[in-house]
Amino acid sequence: MPAHPSSRMPSYLRQLGDASGPVSLETAADLRSYLAAVPDPRARRGIRHPWAALLTAAAAAVLAGAASITAIGEWVADAPQRVLALLGFQPDPLTGLIRPPHATTIRLVLAAVDGDALDRAIGDFLQ
Repeated sequence: MPAHPSSRMPSYLRQLGDASGPVSLETAADLRSYLAAVPDPRARRGIRHPWAALLTAAAAAVLAGAASITAIGEWVADAPQRVLALLGFQPDPLTGLIRPPHATTIRLVLAAVDGDALDRAIGDFLQ
């Protein structure tokens, strides 16, 4: 049975998973500067997480071995606070804790992102 379309890895992220050798978390966080150039299609109202942090988290999950959108969402949900901070998520001003994005948020981000812009950013990073 074929995989559900929403669970398949987008091709522009798959190339990160094909990168040779292990990649440190700091290197994955460096990817954030490249992903900052990817346009954010979201309306300003109701934004909870920075766009570049969401994209960087998805990329870091792929670099860590996630092979589907579901696995990416699970990786981000399970990431420790220090990892979320390194990826660009901001702590709540009252509690000081970073609330990771829900797996549905990751799925919606990956569905909404400009694939060509993301592909260029990842290609530039890999070079």
